[in-house]
Amino acid sequence: MSEPASPPAPALAPPSSPSSPPGQVRRWLGVAAALLVLLALGGVGVVWQRVSATQQELARRSADLQSEAAAARALAEQAQAALNELQARVGVAELKLSEVVLQRSQLEELMLAVSRSRDDALVQELEAALRLAIQQSQLTGSIQPVVMALQAAEQRIERSAQPRLNPVQRAIGRDLARIQSAALLDVPALVNRLDELARHVDEWPLKADAPPPGPPRRSASGAVAQRSAPVPAGATAPAAHGGESPWQWVQAWVADWVQRGWERVQASLGDLVRLRRIDAPEAVLLAPEQAYFLREHVRLLLLNARLAVLARQFDSARADLRAVERHLGRYFDTEQPRVQLTLQTLQALQRDLRQESLPRPDETLAALAAAAVGR
Repeated sequence: MSEPASPPAPALAPPSSPSSPPGQVRRWLGVAAALLVLLALGGVGVVWQRVSATQQELARRSADLQSEAAAARALAEQAQAALNELQARVGVAELKLSEVVLQRSQLEELMLAVSRSRDDALVQELEAALRLAIQQSQLTGSIQPVVMALQAAEQRIERSAQPRLNPVQRAIGRDLARIQSAALLDVPALVNRLDELARHVDEWPLKADAPPPGPPRRSASGAVAQRSAPVPAGATAPAAHGGESPWQWVQAWVADWVQRGWERVQASLGDLVRLRRIDAPEAVLLAPEQAYFLREHVRLLLLNARLAVLARQFDSARADLRAVERHLGRYFDTEQPRVQLTLQTLQALQRDLRQESLPRPDETLAALAAAAVGR
């Protein structure tokens, strides 16, 4: 068990100051306490007043906030309604926009298809015209159809103003420069020369019609025999009166006439038999109808050569000209100037008939094919 607590010691009273009495101290303490109480009450009143003002301000602001919140809620509701309406309109606009975009894409595809079809039609027309010009050039032997077709194609491309056809236009320019600078055979001049030869076939002398070669016959006195008509009496009569009698003049005239007659008889007898060296006897023994058919055959060979030149078949034309040259050397009199000139013309024609191919617009055709494929 714990021990009992000892009683507290009695409080000792503070010692009193001998200089200040106790009543005065209490009075000053009471005044200070009253002042403190008054200050506290004044502070409490001020605080209470401020709290009241704050409460009123808070109430007013709360009311304002509530009214603003109500207005904000109304505005929010209006904004929500407007947003909903706007969203609906946006949805409708998006739907219409999608339809417009689809229609635009379809329209662009249609326009592109129309443009491509027009370009394709232009490319096909240009290619067809160019190939037709090439055929005409091969038939006529002239490059003018190809040149005209290329120039027309260049003008059409310029009018169309299609960038896709620019390579074709450049290829046309290069082909035009190459074709116009090419040296070609003058087919019309060759044809005219062949026509001229065909017209003069009947004028070429045959070997069967040629006179016998050999020196001219001479008389017994050594003078060259001249085939002349009898001299009339009036031509020698003036010389006879120069000192001769008429009888002597008649004797001289008769002797001269007899001598000329004898020379003519000798010449005629000499023409009855001819001694000639004949390598091709059929060339001399041609009958008149055979000579006619020979000339017609030569004329047909020349006409065949003309057709071959027009058809650009130069090998066939040279073969026909060689055949004409063989016939000339075999059946015609090559010693005559006309036949020699004809042989020279035939040789010149054979030299001129060289095989030359007409220049083709291959670059333009390739560019057209690329434009048709790469659309």
